Amino acid sequence: MPIPNAVMPEIKLQFEYVYQILQGDLAGGYGGVSMVNAIERKYVNAAKEYQWQWFFPSKTLLYVENIKNWNRDHLHDAAVQKMLKQAVRKAKLTKRVTCHTFRHSYASHLLQANFDIRTIQQLLGHSDIKTTMIYTHTVKSRTVLVIKVCHEDT
Repeated sequence: MPIPNAVMPEIKLQFEYVYQILQGDLAGGYGGVSMVNAIERKYVNAAKEYQWQWFFPSKTLLYVENIKNWNRDHLHDAAVQKMLKQAVRKAKLTKRVTCHTFRHSYASHLLQANFDIRTIQQLLGHSDIKTTMIYTHTVKSRTVLVIKVCHEDT
């Protein structure tokens, strides 16, 4: 599994946090999570089901005009970027760090762990393998050349 066991307790806590938010929203009569229209029509109750909730839900609710109810969307990109900027400043890092830095680090670590390039392509959601190949320059090749030497008996 490409997620380290060391972070699993925090991930489980986040799942619990998402569950508690959902329970509070449902108790308040809110519509659940914001969904794409086609899915919302196909799976009528999906917006209120736990497995459809955002892993990083927004702190506020959003009024959705077409359903005449309040829904919870995902945490906005700008909020994540702002928190990351604060964390970088607090850690006194001297290198530039962005959210995209984590994609590069993730891909590089998968390469170091000998994951094949097609698996990494799938995990990163790249449609073209050439995009994934860009990450290969970040990791030194560990290819071992084996030479078979035959000795003739004289």
